[in-house]
Amino acid sequence: MSEHGDDGSSTDPGSRRGFGAALGLTVLNAFLPGTAFLAAGRRVLGGVVLALFLALLGGVAWLASAGQRTAAQIAVDTTSLGWLLGGLVAVALLWVVVVVAGYRALLPRGVPRLRRALGAVVVVALVAGVAVPAVLGVQVALAQRGLIDGLFADRESATVDDEDPDPFGDQERVNVLLLGGDGGEGREGVRTDTVIVASIDTETGDTTLFSLPRNLQDLPFPADSPLAEVYPDGFEGANEADSLLNAVYRTGPAWYPDILGPTDDPGADFLKLGVGEALGLEIDYFVLVNLDGFARMVDALGGITVNVNYYVPINGITGEELPDDYIEPGPAQHMDGWTALQFARGRYGLTDYDRMARQRCAIAAIIDAADPVTLLRRYQQLAATTQDIVSTDIPRAALDDFVDLGFLVKDATVRSVVFDTSLIDPAYPDYDRIRRIVDDALEAPPADDAPAPPPEPTEPTTAAPPSGESPPPAPEDGSAPITEVGDACAYDPAQARAAREAGEPPTR
Repeated sequence: MSEHGDDGSSTDPGSRRGFGAALGLTVLNAFLPGTAFLAAGRRVLGGVVLALFLALLGGVAWLASAGQRTAAQIAVDTTSLGWLLGGLVAVALLWVVVVVAGYRALLPRGVPRLRRALGAVVVVALVAGVAVPAVLGVQVALAQRGLIDGLFADRESATVDDEDPDPFGDQERVNVLLLGGDGGEGREGVRTDTVIVASIDTETGDTTLFSLPRNLQDLPFPADSPLAEVYPDGFEGANEADSLLNAVYRTGPAWYPDILGPTDDPGADFLKLGVGEALGLEIDYFVLVNLDGFARMVDALGGITVNVNYYVPINGITGEELPDDYIEPGPAQHMDGWTALQFARGRYGLTDYDRMARQRCAIAAIIDAADPVTLLRRYQQLAATTQDIVSTDIPRAALDDFVDLGFLVKDATVRSVVFDTSLIDPAYPDYDRIRRIVDDALEAPPADDAPAPPPEPTEPTTAAPPSGESPPPAPEDGSAPITEVGDACAYDPAQARAAREAGEPPTR
């Protein structure tokens, strides 16, 4: 077939296009697949490729905006992640083929060897530009799949049915026990110094956090539980230290390892039953974060930023050993993992409630630091770290429901009730009163409809207040103060100034 028209002119588009134009269209084709074929006169092929690309682009845009819930559901389903992996590889390979084939279709005949070499370099660079994001996407998907397989693997639990196809059912609230353990090098076993129950309304996402002190005693157990038979007067260890709330996870299973039947984490099941009975709630699931890996998680995020209102001790044992140093007061302090761990853990000369407040601030700071760009760039490291420091009995069957719940919580009210010494005496707790406080808090209207909660105290805190210092008294009507979770994280210039004026505290 002749490549010339009736007047003898060429009908081959490549014969009328210079090398520079071909190279420019090849670059455009890498960003807008199909345009090279259209420019080369292959309109049907070019139109199909361009239409498929625009459809793919529209789907990605939808997932990033209106379809975020669907994207999150894909991210927690290993089967969907498998399809996603296959899709990423297929799209990347087809994209590479389109780039190379488009360049060949555009390249004029008789191009000198030097220019052909230049064109090859450009095409290789474009192929790399396609391959690198695809490889990153595959790595993230593989890391996420590994995280789901590792963290939410099928586990035996004395309190959770992994086979339940509808984990939430008709529940009005889902109660999750959040535990912070201090296991690590040089420590025997795990003590759960942080015990918080997140009670989440399944319809609105409104959440109330109930924080219990580590030194709470006589933890009760449900009457129909085998634990009530061996602890009729509440939890008790061999000595006072082993009888506190923070010792239940370690001490209980050591004495009665098989009392609850088959379970992968008997300490957590001990606490789910005991804390649930103490609050008058049924605890559905637990999540345990080991502070030994907390520093690695913060480092993986590139650090966190928190406000510091008073000198926070680094190490030290009250009455025995002075701290090594202190974190100085100041606003918006950026901390690496080690410093953030000291911020969350320091207690010398302060109260447990001071530490509980700082831990809530650290959690809020981690959420703030986990922006999409940071998560994408550091996801493999974060996923590996998470598997090392987090354990839970949330089954895979519940992950879809938790995705829906997470989107509700994101835009809902999150409040906090701290059972400090203004509400209870940890040594002689009135559990009936605790349950009434919980009931009242859950029945209270959200912040938009309720009267403004009392502000956090702003009295200056010295570098080393007396151990056991009590928070301000509860309201006269006997109800618990319900505060926004971020209240304790605000910077108080007067408090920080007073701490500095009191002078730097002693160190060893």
